[in-house]
Amino acid sequence: MKVLGLLKVTAAAATLGIVPLAHVANAAESQKERIGIIGSGHVGSALAGVWARAGNEVMLSSRHLDKDKELTAAIGPNAQAGTPQQAAAFGRVLVLAVPYSAFPGLIKSLGDSFKGKVVINASNPFPQRDGAIAAQAREQGAGLFDAQLLPGARVVRAFNAVGAARMASAHEDPGKIGMPIAGDDKAALEIASKLIREIGYEPVLVGGQDKGKYLMPGTPLSGEHSPDEIRKIAATLT
Repeated sequence: MKVLGLLKVTAAAATLGIVPLAHVANAAESQKERIGIIGSGHVGSALAGVWARAGNEVMLSSRHLDKDKELTAAIGPNAQAGTPQQAAAFGRVLVLAVPYSAFPGLIKSLGDSFKGKVVINASNPFPQRDGAIAAQAREQGAGLFDAQLLPGARVVRAFNAVGAARMASAHEDPGKIGMPIAGDDKAALEIASKLIREIGYEPVLVGGQDKGKYLMPGTPLSGEHSPDEIRKIAATLT
């Protein structure tokens, strides 16, 4: 339910004495997230724009703070720029959209800030670009490797199999394109699914972290598919 619709329903109920008025603001606030995005390329910047305009608080970060400040100024008041460390501390939900080659140094610099948080990993391992760490991730399976790489985080793989081209506009015609996701934490999957729907895709759970290896280009799930098509493809995967 959108925040505006929720406000109308809860306000009407409060008027009738069904819901205390104090619950109206609390219910609306519960629909919002505080999201730290690390990586401000095509994926990170597109997600930041849609989520911020949907009422979430977003901090966008990368190695280029000045560029990120320009991006967030254009997005509007719910978006701000910071360092990766600041974004990790800021977000109740973290999104990683950086090359796998950046992970060792990045994760070391973040310390324990990601532990206990929902971490949506939108990154893909490409050995030709990222070297040995990407080869290891592909050999082990990206989802299982992510969980090992981010101990204590509630990892969900999403935004990996679909290109970034329509991420900024999919919300204009929502639900037509499916978004395959993988993870083992039910509550984390629910939070990620809500945010995916705000972007305009319909989340489709294909399995646990062991199925994360299929959420990348070059696999049967890559590209744009309807939710039903994703379910059919996922049923054939082992």
